[in-house]
Amino acid sequence: MYDYGFSTLEQYSLTVLSTARTRGALLCRCEEGLFILKEFKGTEKKLKKQQELLEGLSAAGCRVDRYLPNKEGNLVSRDRDNIPYTLQFWYEGRECDTRSEEDILRSVRTLAQMHKYMKLPLVQDYMEPSLEDIYQRHNQELRKIRKFIRKKGASCQFEKLYLATVEDYLEKGDMALGLLRDSAYSKLRQDVTENGWICHGEYNQHNVLMIRKETAVTSFAHWGFDVQMADLYRFMRKILEKYNWDVRLGMKMLSAYHKEKSISEDEWQNIHIRFLYPEKYWKLANYYYSHNKAWISEKNTQKLKKLTGQKEAWQNFGAKCLENYPF
Repeated sequence: MYDYGFSTLEQYSLTVLSTARTRGALLCRCEEGLFILKEFKGTEKKLKKQQELLEGLSAAGCRVDRYLPNKEGNLVSRDRDNIPYTLQFWYEGRECDTRSEEDILRSVRTLAQMHKYMKLPLVQDYMEPSLEDIYQRHNQELRKIRKFIRKKGASCQFEKLYLATVEDYLEKGDMALGLLRDSAYSKLRQDVTENGWICHGEYNQHNVLMIRKETAVTSFAHWGFDVQMADLYRFMRKILEKYNWDVRLGMKMLSAYHKEKSISEDEWQNIHIRFLYPEKYWKLANYYYSHNKAWISEKNTQKLKKLTGQKEAWQNFGAKCLENYPF
């Protein structure tokens, strides 16, 4: 019987009071505090660097889900079936509520505060790919999907809508790539190389826990060395899609970050370019192309309709919120 790693708890110096299953993990209440036990699917080499990052953040006063070593000092414990598990410090709290402006701005402030301490000596293996390479590849994939649909013939709503809209989004993608090449992006990448700046990699509302007046951040498994505007952009994009690209909220988020950690002119230009690129459009197209095309997800079609319906608001956001450096 699958026990969610319960048997590995005997490898820790803990007094377990109770356990409960939660989202594919085991929540463990112990005399020593609250912990979460999860099956481990990464590499132990990267995990050790992640723990180094988390310990540094914890020492700086940030609440993060650092790992608890077992009695032998290892971060990974194996159960009787040799399945690897990790045990992390956890927190009683609720996820960031995307309907709450207060929660949103608090999450942005927390990210900025955390970013100040997110740095380690560079490990080239964990350097994130160049954004220029990513944009170039994504633009090529949008063209490839266009060619595929044209050749076979558009037979469903998604395919028809894609062919009707792809030219404009491709133009935006090519423009963003050109602006990126002419920007100070290579200088920002060099700064990452020299100073070891790190991104969370998956900073979203699900990984931010509100604990009364404090905030905890979890799920650092996708961390990497990168320009930290990538984290801010990802969080903002997901929020702003829900708010139809509200310029007022966007400026409040950028100002909240800047008050905690200054956004330079080069970083401002970089986040502006990120918002000019049609990333969500590419994601929907890529999902279509990499899945069963005999049955097209109605949900994906509705997402594309909503996205194209927000195009004017998205473009307006870039022009009104990010055109000029305000600080």
